[in-house]
Amino acid sequence: MQRPDWAPETIDIERPSVARMYDYYLGGSHNFAADRAAAQAMVAAVPEAPLMAQANRAFLRRAVHHLAGAGIRQFLDIGSGIPTVGNVHEIAQRLDPRSRVVYVDVDPVAVAHSREILAGNEQATVVQEDLRRPEAILGHPEVRKLLDFSQPVAVMVVAVLHFVSDDDRPAQLLRTLRDALAPGSYLVLSQASDDGRSKDERAEAERVYQRTDNPLWIRGRAELTALFDGFELLDPGVVWVPEWRPETPESAEDAERAVFMGGVGRLGG
Repeated sequence: MQRPDWAPETIDIERPSVARMYDYYLGGSHNFAADRAAAQAMVAAVPEAPLMAQANRAFLRRAVHHLAGAGIRQFLDIGSGIPTVGNVHEIAQRLDPRSRVVYVDVDPVAVAHSREILAGNEQATVVQEDLRRPEAILGHPEVRKLLDFSQPVAVMVVAVLHFVSDDDRPAQLLRTLRDALAPGSYLVLSQASDDGRSKDERAEAERVYQRTDNPLWIRGRAELTALFDGFELLDPGVVWVPEWRPETPESAEDAERAVFMGGVGRLGG
């Protein structure tokens, strides 16, 4: 397969990437044949897969809009993926051009394209790091240059945790991030949930993602709620993502088809 100009030489274009599969679900063009094949296999197993990605992206947009409206001017988006329309910096800087945004992703394609999009934007940057290394994220020079952790920060961990196994101790990873935040900061979480799904559907989805660079680790509402330890959940709590402050009642219909659950929590003190 011919390597396009935008693909770094260091990546394996024959191995599916979850970031590029997500890009495919959203109608993007930064994906390869291997990514499309894996994504199509996922759609065969779980027909709602594109809807899941779109509903989750809409949840991110609504959460950022709410937080920016509440006065948050600093955002740390971990696992940001390949840039698409409606990025965090576009929403936040539309409300206040002084808003500062740091994107973090482990995928080199996502990072490379983020750099292209953010060129010339002094209020936003991207770093290549992994959620499993929160100390490295918090201590990264580019993060420290742009974000002031003595002031409130919104940490976004959206559509990422289902690629973090229990062995990687997600609760501890989030506690490390929480402990670096000032009172009035926020945590935005979402991930795939198997609530209401059959064992066969879950097993098939997990089988598809075994072919990728990140196997799937699905959690239910109670597990996701527990990850907000130390944060006060905003209404309506942890819900199917279309149900989180929907723009219209109709947009929350059949919300469980989105498969993703999410919520937003505020750090008191």
